Amino acid sequence: MQGGGMMPPPSSQSSQNNTLMRAGSSQPQITTMLPAVPTPYKGWHLYMNEGYSDGSETVTFVQAFEEYFSRLRPTLQRSEIEDRRAFHVNLKVLLEDGPVKEKIQELSDLVLNSPQRIISCLGLALHQLMTKEVETELREEAAEVLAAGGESVDEASLKALVPEADLPLIHARLVNHCKLTPLKVLKANYYGKLVSIKGTVVRVGSIKPLCTRLAFTCLGCSTVHGVTQTEGRYTVPSLCPVQNCRSRSFVPDRSHKLTHTVDWQSFRLQEIISDDQREGGRVPRTVECEVREDLVDSCVPGDMITITGIVKVSQSQEGKGNKGDKCMFMLYIDASSVTNCKSGDDAASAVGIEFSIKDYYAIQEIQAEAQLFKLLVGSLCPAIYGHELVKAGLLLCLFGGCSKTGGDRVPVRGDPHILVVGDPGLGKSQMLQACSNVAPRGVYVCGNTTTTSGLTVTLSREGGSGDYALEGGALVMADQGVCCIDEFDKMTNQHQALLEAMEQQSISIAKAGIVCSLPARTSILAAANPIGGHYNKAKTVSENLKMNSALLSRFDLVFILLDKPDEELDCLLSEHVMALHSRLGKQASNLEGGRVRKQDLLDSSSIIDSEQPLSERLKHRSSEPFEPIPHHLLRKYICYARKYVQPKITKNAAKIIQQFYLDLRQRHQNANSTPITTRQLESLIRLTEARARCELREEATEEDARDVVEVMRFSMMDTFSDEFGLLDFKRSQHGSGSSNRSQMKKFVAVLQRMSERTYKSIFTIDEMKQLVKQANIKVRDINDLIASLNHQGYLLKKGSRVYQLLTADC
Repeated sequence: MQGGGMMPPPSSQSSQNNTLMRAGSSQPQITTMLPAVPTPYKGWHLYMNEGYSDGSETVTFVQAFEEYFSRLRPTLQRSEIEDRRAFHVNLKVLLEDGPVKEKIQELSDLVLNSPQRIISCLGLALHQLMTKEVETELREEAAEVLAAGGESVDEASLKALVPEADLPLIHARLVNHCKLTPLKVLKANYYGKLVSIKGTVVRVGSIKPLCTRLAFTCLGCSTVHGVTQTEGRYTVPSLCPVQNCRSRSFVPDRSHKLTHTVDWQSFRLQEIISDDQREGGRVPRTVECEVREDLVDSCVPGDMITITGIVKVSQSQEGKGNKGDKCMFMLYIDASSVTNCKSGDDAASAVGIEFSIKDYYAIQEIQAEAQLFKLLVGSLCPAIYGHELVKAGLLLCLFGGCSKTGGDRVPVRGDPHILVVGDPGLGKSQMLQACSNVAPRGVYVCGNTTTTSGLTVTLSREGGSGDYALEGGALVMADQGVCCIDEFDKMTNQHQALLEAMEQQSISIAKAGIVCSLPARTSILAAANPIGGHYNKAKTVSENLKMNSALLSRFDLVFILLDKPDEELDCLLSEHVMALHSRLGKQASNLEGGRVRKQDLLDSSSIIDSEQPLSERLKHRSSEPFEPIPHHLLRKYICYARKYVQPKITKNAAKIIQQFYLDLRQRHQNANSTPITTRQLESLIRLTEARARCELREEATEEDARDVVEVMRFSMMDTFSDEFGLLDFKRSQHGSGSSNRSQMKKFVAVLQRMSERTYKSIFTIDEMKQLVKQANIKVRDINDLIASLNHQGYLLKKGSRVYQLLTADC
């Protein structure tokens, strides 16, 4: 790569101008190895296509900007400018500067309608200012050398000793453009104008060298010409500009110093759609963006960025070839600056949400509510009746805990994961939709229409070049947000893709010679229907979903929703639904439902001894007026909490969590029971921090820990209670559905003895039923027992009603 487009030394053979523009805009700009017309600006040829003229409008602009930068010189870091060959220009400050507005009265219109001209003038102004500084430093060093040698310091001596400062091109990056342009209005009338667009990066291409100027050697006179390659299109000079030559034959010289290449990269930006901008049946709009030099590698798929650039056009695939006479073009943005909204671990920076004064006042009023957690839970999804503790768990997942990263510590995720399993028609999908809407950054997908690539990341070939580009999936797009997956049971082939994202919070890819890792710091909220349509309490969660234990253990909370006939509950639910459909404005009461009766199953010797449990405090009585928080305001409240509140767990809260964890470990000492590991302890810590965040508190108190323990107990009661409603902590969450495994062991032992006696390992269902009767084994359903053994790998299905015994270990 040649350096910075430096001006070649003058030649003594001719006195032609340095830049010769052919008639018409379609002709290439040709730079020859000929001397240039003297100008006071050393970098004029790097920025301007027009010739220098004293008193021209362009010179006036450059002088005004040069004076502006001289006043801001103390704030400009010279070392950073030399390293990046670029500097930022705050448009808001520039347009409000008094001296600049006096000299350039229509500056705001020029920035909007003629951005390339203003960018060139800004770059030339700072280039000239830095050139003078470099020349001054060189003259001072030369004067010191002459004085040390005892020679006279005069102008002639300094001119002979000091070389001319020849700085490379310095780019002006425009930032803080106040007006954001929605992608829906980005049409052909914006061509050539400056726009700022905020969106999510969905596709990033590889970095390639782009030739901006290519040297050509004339075969007639051997003169070297530098031809500007506009927008990277290969352009050959049509005629040699040297007099008495006029040759039309040229040979490119890629190693000549007039040849200049820069780094180039493209990516695709997708619009951000809020609730009031959703359009049904429309694919989200996207726009291609191109970046160069210091802007490459400034974003990855999933990042939310604000790009400021000039709208340009390129020929689309539809306009290429001989298919018709259409001249089709595609709009793209030539970036001037890229501002990545990703900053740290806070959700507000990741999604680019800004708060106004009204928002701060509204957040302050919400925090001042007496029963704040009750209000937040009731506002999450008011259309769904009941399920207060399930909504509380989902709300804690939206707020999230604090991630522990940095230093020498092992990174610990702060985003909880929740699984909701239950019978159809209980509002699981609506609760997920509500969570996706109120989350600062939410992505909602359905499991039956999602592929592994759609969840993680895809490698796709770029058109024409054959290189690969990264396209982020749902988990990458939900980075520092929430990914809601409905119909979780329908995506059995994609479960393995979630293991790394749920624990390590990253997605690794190794395909086509590309090995990389993308961040996926997201909370997963999943909803699933059990196999067979209804949840079978005689089976465990793993058997109801056909889900492996590695994935199931990564969920912090597992809620089970059952559709039980209850006259009182059915009456209240019907009134709630009728009130919603009749639009009477009546808020349905969240009275005590069937799940509240599970409080009777709490161990009386538990350390949690609250007079009024959380399930009672979250209920809304019919006589209580209730006005839920609007979703757009609840989203900003959650975003504010995730950004500014980093709670710490107090000693009393830590004691509550530790005692509950030790109590669980003591109850789960049986080898057949679900293992209680540090994952459950970390889950308690995350949820306790989230409980403190709900009320914008910097400390997680003992009461927060009690509420989280109650939510955890509620989810465990659903998981470990059997078909009779009895708690059995020896019951494995991932293994067999039988609360007593002795009958299963006895049945497998009978099969093993029969196999050794008859020298066969294949049994039909009728033969196994006969063996059950002969051995007097008491089971509720032989088919469920066979299905459990098949799921755990003891029996292998060989055909219709035929199974093979694999092992006798149980």
